[in-house]
Amino acid sequence: MTSYKLNYETVKSNILPPISLHLHDSHTTAIYSDTDMQAELIDTILRNGDITIFDRKDGLYERLSVGDNVTFYHKWFGCTIPLPEILVMFELQTCTKKPLRKCTHFELARVYYARYFMTNTYPKVFQEPIQGVDIKTINIFLNMLQKLTENKTPTLILVSNMEHALLLSDVAYRLQDKGLLKIEVDAEVMEKDTDEEPAPALSTAKLFKVPAKIEDKVILFDPTEIDYIESQDGKAMIVVNHESFSLDSTLTEIEKTLEVYGFYRCHRSYIVNLQKVREIITWSKNTYSLRIDNQAKSTIPLARTKIQGIQDMFNLK
Repeated sequence: MTSYKLNYETVKSNILPPISLHLHDSHTTAIYSDTDMQAELIDTILRNGDITIFDRKDGLYERLSVGDNVTFYHKWFGCTIPLPEILVMFELQTCTKKPLRKCTHFELARVYYARYFMTNTYPKVFQEPIQGVDIKTINIFLNMLQKLTENKTPTLILVSNMEHALLLSDVAYRLQDKGLLKIEVDAEVMEKDTDEEPAPALSTAKLFKVPAKIEDKVILFDPTEIDYIESQDGKAMIVVNHESFSLDSTLTEIEKTLEVYGFYRCHRSYIVNLQKVREIITWSKNTYSLRIDNQAKSTIPLARTKIQGIQDMFNLK
């Protein structure tokens, strides 16, 4: 196993803390942070090495067709994979003659993916690679990541969405003022014994409000208002239509309280209101997400070890 080391421990920055991280060729790594921290990290990477950041912003020829773009870069980078195989891999074979300027946003993203895949850069670093694309395009990107791992290419994903970090990577970190903090995955600690009693059915409970803080105020939420609850830095955060509110309770404590109201621990870092689940998404990487029925159409991770439990609750086969 080989690796590539990102070492920015001596970089002076008012925003970015010292960073040292090994990118291994056996898995994909993600760094989740806010947009300001991400921008500073990208600037640091570009100033301190010869790494290219793939951000879907430039590098294509708009006057050329999809096929001409892919063909040009296939020759330019000396890609050894046959061109027809590249077109099929990124599902571009049906739009090869379409001018780039007439492509949909999703088709354009897949042309970028094809170009990035064929480059000889090492390691590969992607910024927000699946932001704003459809499920089909996300699955194509996941397949590409699998190919990169098979090719022993260290890969880093930079995102400002935790669900994307968990979906796209094998190892994910949260970048904070104090440095990188590894995000633990559900499979390591969350599973209960298989002979445990089944999860309780949804039922009516006594009047109850969930207290949350915003600045110096305490807001009381009815459980039915809550979309989901996520863990951030060890603290539970209520999410209501993409707005977050801090709780004094830990995720484990609030899980026990809200279980009777139809909430389910779908991931180590998430508790979901089952009444708000609109869709169960299956990705090609054998990973899952839940789409929430709110204005933001949020998606949150569903651990592989939790898929059976949620199927049982919805009587799915």
